[in-house]
Amino acid sequence: MLLRREPPEREAAEAVRRCHRTGLRVHIVTGDNDATAAAVAAEVGIGVPRLHVVERAETITDRELDELLAQDAEIVFARSSPETKLKIADALRAQGRIVAMTGDGVNDAPAIHHAHIGVAMGRSGTDVAREAAAMILTNDDFATIVTAIESGRRVYDNVRKFIVYIFAHAVPEIVPFLVFALSGGLIPLPLTVLQILAIDLGTETLPALALGREPPEAGLMTRPPRPSSQGVITRDMLIRAWGYLGMVSAVLVLAAFFYVLWRAGWHPGAPTGPGSPLHEAYLTATTATFAALVACQISTAMAARTDHASLREIGLTTNPLLLAGITFELLFAAALVYLPPFQRLFGTTALPADVLLLIATFPAIVWGTDELRRFVRRRRGTAVTGGDKQ
Repeated sequence: MLLRREPPEREAAEAVRRCHRTGLRVHIVTGDNDATAAAVAAEVGIGVPRLHVVERAETITDRELDELLAQDAEIVFARSSPETKLKIADALRAQGRIVAMTGDGVNDAPAIHHAHIGVAMGRSGTDVAREAAAMILTNDDFATIVTAIESGRRVYDNVRKFIVYIFAHAVPEIVPFLVFALSGGLIPLPLTVLQILAIDLGTETLPALALGREPPEAGLMTRPPRPSSQGVITRDMLIRAWGYLGMVSAVLVLAAFFYVLWRAGWHPGAPTGPGSPLHEAYLTATTATFAALVACQISTAMAARTDHASLREIGLTTNPLLLAGITFELLFAAALVYLPPFQRLFGTTALPADVLLLIATFPAIVWGTDELRRFVRRRRGTAVTGGDKQ
């Protein structure tokens, strides 16, 4: 990150410390002399633990610049020309760094435009600088950049949480159909099409949206920057969604389905259609499958809130929108199971007490499995994704 010379603001020192905790490096590129620039750096904490001052940056060669930027130090480039600022931004990009350039003058515009993220001052900045920038600070406060980084990380995390939640439900929805198809008709369909639609369009919608408003996770700003090559969807996410949350949910959902059928005396191949002795048991079994999937959704939503910390650390009630979404989910599912108009439409029936008690244990099982996985990852020190400093 490149910080142009400006009089230090009151919050600048704390903003620089937050940058350091985040894994960001802050360089000063200024036309002022080296003594002035070094004094400003010391005042705001740039160069901790090591500061390198380049007295005449415009005379530095490309090779010297590459070697200097490769070091683990923050640098003051004094007596810099506009061409020097652009050259520094290019050199950092060539080394694979993600470069943010701040500035307010006409001369800053080329470097601002060529950086990955150009940041212009909204109050003191020129029109040219603002046009070249990708982001404009309306308060001209460097600390706002750090706040924007935190907001960006929170949004990125929440998108991943949303994806984990949605992907995890694909498995317990697909596996029952696979069991039905692969059995050649010996096993009846555990979940009807309308019940699937009720889940996808009804019960899971509000919790999924609420995950987008999840508060920032503890330690969000102390993680190293993620590699620029890393996409939103990673292998670890898919393993967690499909291999852990999804498969555990699928096993529990099928367990509820077969529990109801076997209790009624069903055996593979026995007829369960309308008019058969087992038809009512079949309706109860599909309803149990539906209710079990909803129960697993609740625990998946709570588990998806964090990829690093435990639920105890983030707090059970810190996302009231999610709690409201889960409440709606339960009421909607109860209406489909117990209200006669919905029973006729969705092919459901009231569930007996023992089936409800069985399904009531599913949220704790799904959540507990994922909590154990995160605990093991934290113990091994692999919960935080590494990355290059930028």
